[in-house]
Amino acid sequence: MHIAIAGNIGSGKTTLTKMLAKHYGWTPMFEPVEFNPYLEDYYADMERWSFNIQIYFLSKRFKDVVEIAKREDTVIQDRTIFEDARIFAPNLHDMGRMSDRDFNTYTDLFDHMMSLVQLPDLMIYIRSTIPNLVAQIAKRGREYEKTMGIDFLLGLNRLYEDWIAQYPGRLIIIDGDNVKFEDNPEAFSTITDEIDKVLFGLFPDEK
Repeated sequence: MHIAIAGNIGSGKTTLTKMLAKHYGWTPMFEPVEFNPYLEDYYADMERWSFNIQIYFLSKRFKDVVEIAKREDTVIQDRTIFEDARIFAPNLHDMGRMSDRDFNTYTDLFDHMMSLVQLPDLMIYIRSTIPNLVAQIAKRGREYEKTMGIDFLLGLNRLYEDWIAQYPGRLIIIDGDNVKFEDNPEAFSTITDEIDKVLFGLFPDEK
């Protein structure tokens, strides 16, 4: 089974992935951030490195979904291949930081890949406002993220909402501003209750 966590930068995807993996005994699969050879260059000059980093992410996440499809255990994935193609690449293109030529090449490659990719069994989307995202990004203190502008995050949020509004699979939406699941067992249990209901048909009084 494939569970995926989606959400903007700083929304809490990695934290929730770890918590749900521990709670259910699922195998976590994390976004390749720390070993990304393009990341610092990208944040320093997005226009120059946007195509490179998006192709890097697309390659890594395509490899991940192929691996997940072959596994017999349940995998919970921190960010998905769909977000790269439907949110991050279009946002860069909309902002003039990816050329028409590069965007069309990237989109054509992604569309071909989709013939081999299935939707996750469950998508969990963490919805967050810009002030909450900015606070979370500042809290984790990554130097290369300090150059991100508000317009960049706003564009991502807009595209996330457009994508989620049309998402065709099983979906749970979490209010990331108000459901503070980290270090809050009660808030976390509201999430696991919803997952149990959607995936397993279980309700709290039936457990």
